Amino acid sequence: MRPAPEPAARLAAERAATAERVAALAAQVDALAEQQALTTHDDEHDPEGVTIGFHRAQLLGLLEGARRDLDAVERAAQRLAEGTYGRCLRCGEPIPAERLEALPAAETCLACASRRRPTARGR
Repeated sequence: MRPAPEPAARLAAERAATAERVAALAAQVDALAEQQALTTHDDEHDPEGVTIGFHRAQLLGLLEGARRDLDAVERAAQRLAEGTYGRCLRCGEPIPAERLEALPAAETCLACASRRRPTARGR
């Protein structure tokens, strides 16, 4: 079993992969918009698959999630620079190394992450 990479290297790799995912999804959204501009086909009533609108909404959702992931990695890098990386933002306890290995941008320990968040319906 090889040793885990240092947090800075792990975060840099995660940032690069996530930025690549953001760029790829943005390119797909742009290509779909271009494709939509070049066609007059009414895909809303096409029984042969998903509509362009549905596909666009799906891509935009994935892009939004990827951008949130990138923001989380950048916040983690900031915490690393400040010396607080690896500490739970809720309770202040250390985040286990295994959790940081799996989720380098983790902001909470497992106990805090598993606590139920309040929802609009549950208040």
